[in-house]
Amino acid sequence: MRVTVIIPALNEEAAIAGVVREVPRELVGEVIVVDNGSTDRTAERARAAGARVVREPERGYGAACMAGVRAAGDADVLVFLDGDRNEDPAELARVLGPVLAGRADLVIGSRVRGPRGARALPPQQRAGNRVVALLLRRLYGLALTDVGPFRAVPARVLHDLGLEHRTYGWPVEMLVKAARRGYRIVEVPVSCRPRIGRSKVGGTLRGSVLAGYHMLRTTLTYAWRR
Repeated sequence: MRVTVIIPALNEEAAIAGVVREVPRELVGEVIVVDNGSTDRTAERARAAGARVVREPERGYGAACMAGVRAAGDADVLVFLDGDRNEDPAELARVLGPVLAGRADLVIGSRVRGPRGARALPPQQRAGNRVVALLLRRLYGLALTDVGPFRAVPARVLHDLGLEHRTYGWPVEMLVKAARRGYRIVEVPVSCRPRIGRSKVGGTLRGSVLAGYHMLRTTLTYAWRR
């Protein structure tokens, strides 16, 4: 199966080359870095590290991820992770394994269950995760501990979900739509490393508020949508 890693990135020049190089290439056919309007050398360093760089001028996490999906073409499995080194690409086999074995349609890497727990996450991000995880359990029956960015999904499943959200709600939209369609969602523990640079979400008050708003709104909206 052809596996493509998609890394949305915004001003991650300090971390992106290391993240790209840490991806185990024996498991992956291509690494795509989506430059979401960076004003630094993110694109240049990603390309030098061996990634294919595509540009998405529309700011937003969902917009960047979907640009990566379009660029992936006929890939069989898509893996998403962030470009700030918070996740460990060396653990890709752990996230990818249940999909390749046919035991899952969507795999989420849980930083909460990982060996370092949630200590590398800001307090507001940990609190937001707990609230969203509780709602996902109550409204959709999903026993998850994290809504993390490190995830693997077959391309056919992702296309079937018809994701629409262009910003922070995109990761939650993937989960709730997959749950409503009866896809098998599996959570695996992954490491959580200190980020290089400031988080665009948990590192600012504005980012934290916007991310929390969109995640909660998306979780609730699809619960009552027919």
